[in-house]
Amino acid sequence: MTLSKLRNIGIAAHIDAGKTTVTERVLFFTGASRKMGEVHDGQATMDFMKQEQERGITIASAAISTRWGDNQINIIDTPGHVDFTIEVERSLRVIDGMVAVFCAVGGVEPQSETVWNQADRYRVPRIGFINKMDRSGADFMEVASQMNKYLDANAVPFQIPMGAEDDFLGTIDIIERKAYTFNDFERGEIEIPAEHTENVEIARTNLIEKLADFDDEIAELYLDDQEVPIEMIKKAARDATLKLMITPVFCGAAYKNKGIQLLLDAVVDYMPSPVDVGAIVGMDIDDEEKSYTRNPSIHEPFSALAFKLINDPYVGQQTFIRIFSGHLKSGMQIFNSTKEKNERIGRIFRIHAKDREEIREAGAGDIVALIGMKVTKTGDTLCDPSNKLLLESIHVPPPVIELMISPETHKDQGKLGEALAKLSNEDPSFNVRFDHETEETIASGMGELHLEIIMDRLLDEFGVKVDVGAPAVAYRETMTNEVLSNYKHSKQTGGKGQFAHTVMRIEPNPGKGYEFIDKIKGGAIPAEFISSVNKGIKKTLDAGIIAGFPVIDVRVVLIDGGHHAVDSSDQAFQTCASICFKQGFMKAIPILLEPMMKLEVNTPDDYIGEIVGNLNRKRGKIESMRRYRKGSQKVSGFVPLAEMFGYATQLRNLSSGRANYSMEFYQYEPTPKGIQEEVLKEIREKEKGK
Repeated sequence: MTLSKLRNIGIAAHIDAGKTTVTERVLFFTGASRKMGEVHDGQATMDFMKQEQERGITIASAAISTRWGDNQINIIDTPGHVDFTIEVERSLRVIDGMVAVFCAVGGVEPQSETVWNQADRYRVPRIGFINKMDRSGADFMEVASQMNKYLDANAVPFQIPMGAEDDFLGTIDIIERKAYTFNDFERGEIEIPAEHTENVEIARTNLIEKLADFDDEIAELYLDDQEVPIEMIKKAARDATLKLMITPVFCGAAYKNKGIQLLLDAVVDYMPSPVDVGAIVGMDIDDEEKSYTRNPSIHEPFSALAFKLINDPYVGQQTFIRIFSGHLKSGMQIFNSTKEKNERIGRIFRIHAKDREEIREAGAGDIVALIGMKVTKTGDTLCDPSNKLLLESIHVPPPVIELMISPETHKDQGKLGEALAKLSNEDPSFNVRFDHETEETIASGMGELHLEIIMDRLLDEFGVKVDVGAPAVAYRETMTNEVLSNYKHSKQTGGKGQFAHTVMRIEPNPGKGYEFIDKIKGGAIPAEFISSVNKGIKKTLDAGIIAGFPVIDVRVVLIDGGHHAVDSSDQAFQTCASICFKQGFMKAIPILLEPMMKLEVNTPDDYIGEIVGNLNRKRGKIESMRRYRKGSQKVSGFVPLAEMFGYATQLRNLSSGRANYSMEFYQYEPTPKGIQEEVLKEIREKEKGK
């Protein structure tokens, strides 16, 4: 198969927009599955985890390969719930194009915006599919308008619906001027009904006007009032889509099998192949200034990115990779340039959701799963040992919520540790640490649902029963003043002693994380111990200082120090730097930072006053209120996570069950003084009770 016939696409949307149903219909119509699975009865092919089937939502992105005509389509179906945003993030890093699904009633919802912004980060071309056109309140043009207003999508209808709600008959292709109806599993072509003729011509003229902005040939024909050939429109539309200049919009009703075949045609016509995406750029592993390109060809050196790990009870750990260049064979030795270690390829599988097909080799453009990888984790680069490079990794958002967990029985302690290690390997947004002082295991993640699913999996997949503490906020520590810190570490223990001296300036570094700058002159600290100073500070950052939370947003400038020819060592400088940093940090007016969440509430007009009042009492900042649809509004704003535990129940009570909300991490902000004192007091009392 030629690379131009391959499409690697993701399907993403807000929760409940129907993307898993769209994917199930795609699999049925392409022949990848003989039965259409349904989300509501727990039989969806792509939602094969027990937790997904019970809740009717997608949790883990699932990969599947299928064919449409003579094209191969690799599809990744992604979650819509914000707690699983890492799944969308890592999928977008490896796909070439995306189908963004919108509900014809709900329109552009909070997670639609999040997914869209993630796709912008990776410059992924998109087409829009407005689903659920048969639902009461469906409005195709309103959703297309919202895509422009809230996403800046430059959305252009390539189809218009024939009717809506109970009268939704089918769709009209405005480029080819053809009308289609859908009866069970068949599509039929009919004459365009007279009442839609004018709208088709208006939409077609609008599309040609848009394309004339990007294509001189079309502009010339349009200005001369001449007919623009269909093939010319399609080619220009494809070019504009791939350059992110427009977003083609299609529509249908996936649950009723309407519009799916035309969506598949659109994926082939307007989504990029690996050839369209072109070369990928990687860095030299020793010199960040140097870069290399790899073209999507089997004749180039091998390069790939590991984007997902799954523990399969039958074959062990599966490592999903996207191959960007070269080819891969079973038994081949490759190089993990992130870990700087060699790996040997065991078995290679092409994945069909929970089923798998073993293959002997794979090449550029493929998405496959590898069995037998020893050190490779999410975001690692794999490459040819003779042609090393490092690809851009995957952005992992910080965890914002914590749980204290312990096994029900002491004998399960080891089993729990192994299970948590496997789960955190699979999911980089799930972190685990052991607090030696309190002897507690602390699990942190993206939200209450995220950690609830993890606890379910501990029992179902690993047979470990755990006691779970109340969820707690994952605060961060930082400082507000600049200080100079000077510490000399000198210790004699009978034999060789320890000596190190560091002088550092510690500065606030808002929003920029940790930075270390070496300004040592004249060899006051030998070059081999500079990295020891940095290492000692980093360990201290992770452990926290005032309350055991990680320290962020500080810059450390190492300006002076001293050493001893015999007694100075890596460990001595690590210890010295740690104490020097701690002492300086405590003088620099340290504060706690709390996670602020971006919140959107959709509510009927009747409850807007109670909901806004409730958010104000939670220290929320209302940013905007906008009309959601007739009789409903969207309230957008920011609210501290500490105030949001149990909000789903509160909102249900405030709105008689008619409002819903979505929340995602926004940024860390200073905790008000009174609340900081309460948090620190709680921590001190807890430590006393241990």
